[in-house]
Amino acid sequence: MTILLGIDPGLGTTGWGVISADGNRLSHIANGRIVTDTKASLANRLVELDRALTDIILEFRPDGAAVEEVFVNSNPQSTLKLGQARGACITALATCNLPVAEYTALQMKQAVAGHGLAKKEQVQEMVKRLLNLPGLPGPDAADALGIAITHAHAGHSMAKLAAATDLQRSTNGMYKAGRSR
Repeated sequence: MTILLGIDPGLGTTGWGVISADGNRLSHIANGRIVTDTKASLANRLVELDRALTDIILEFRPDGAAVEEVFVNSNPQSTLKLGQARGACITALATCNLPVAEYTALQMKQAVAGHGLAKKEQVQEMVKRLLNLPGLPGPDAADALGIAITHAHAGHSMAKLAAATDLQRSTNGMYKAGRSR
């Protein structure tokens, strides 16, 4: 059994979700959101995010983590703040020695809802079904749980591929000894 932490980063609100994966069997452990104080300075909000995430990691002891990749929107300032929040999340994970994977929203929606253009409500409903939750998780927590689900499936597939394939460095196009002069 593997415990995975999924993160949907944001400066104002960061969603998080913890699941266990035993092969293809997934179980919900916990989820929530971290809300930073909008009146605080950017630096203090990033520290607040780092500390809250570190507390979650220490409480649930995940084996790995996945973070949603940054998308570029029409407001450059919003994109920069999102990137800074994402950096704080990745720093907290790395400080706790967790391996970190990254997935786009498109990849998560494809893995959870079956198509990359799924709406938030569809993701929430599918996360509820996949994890057998009693109710819909909030949108931030649903995205975070979706990222964890995506990692559970992708990580499992990548391990199978690595075991089935001889992954050796290709020598095509490399100089042979003595021919480089």
